[in-house]
Amino acid sequence: MIKIIMHGCNGKMGQVISDLVKQDASAEIVAGIDIADNRPNSYPVYTDIDQCDVEADVVIDFSSAVAVDPLMEYCEKRNLPVVICSTGLSEEQITNIHKLSKKLAVLKSANMSFGVNTVMKVLKNVTKLLADAGYDIEIVEKHHNQKVDAPSGTAIALADVMNEELNNEYEYRYDRSDVREKRKKKEIGISAVRGGTIVGDHDIIFAGTDEVIEISHRAYSKAVFAKGAIEAAKFLAGKPAGLYDMSDVINV
Repeated sequence: MIKIIMHGCNGKMGQVISDLVKQDASAEIVAGIDIADNRPNSYPVYTDIDQCDVEADVVIDFSSAVAVDPLMEYCEKRNLPVVICSTGLSEEQITNIHKLSKKLAVLKSANMSFGVNTVMKVLKNVTKLLADAGYDIEIVEKHHNQKVDAPSGTAIALADVMNEELNNEYEYRYDRSDVREKRKKKEIGISAVRGGTIVGDHDIIFAGTDEVIEISHRAYSKAVFAKGAIEAAKFLAGKPAGLYDMSDVINV
């Protein structure tokens, strides 16, 4: 039985994860941490992270960027593995995550969905082949109207995966309205759409001469991310220090 501390337990994702863990005989949430204790939970909730002294095997974080710094300090003090799912992290925070991973097991992924991470594996296999054949690369991502960051972390991660296969020779174009010019050959365009209650759509477009190849992923509920986070927590518990991502979970 994996014992989990849920960081950001009273947020939307925290509650989805809590509900799913209740149905999982191999995992249990033993405590929650949130700035607000404003709803009933089956576990104790701490509004001050330093007051949480419950024994656990791993932390799942689905909070906000501002809450990640004290979380990292907490996990370092307790040598507690952590799955970091919060988005919008600064470059400094990313650097600190790398430093923390030298002391304990940390899993950080731009998207916790098994589907998205499978798409990333596909892109590693096809990107160079299609780029060498002259295909232009574009990403279109769509999310709900409450999402504050654009483009999404997942869209950037998808671009990064492809650019790694292209020796990081491509530049990213986020907005074509600022410069009046033809599209550059070594360019990955990224467009963001915000509207309604779209959970998360990502389309990778390879546009060639007289044909288009699209690889798409659609998330129809937050449960796909919650399930991935739970599996990541099970994977991470007991692992040696290091920086892991969802590709490690999928490969198990």
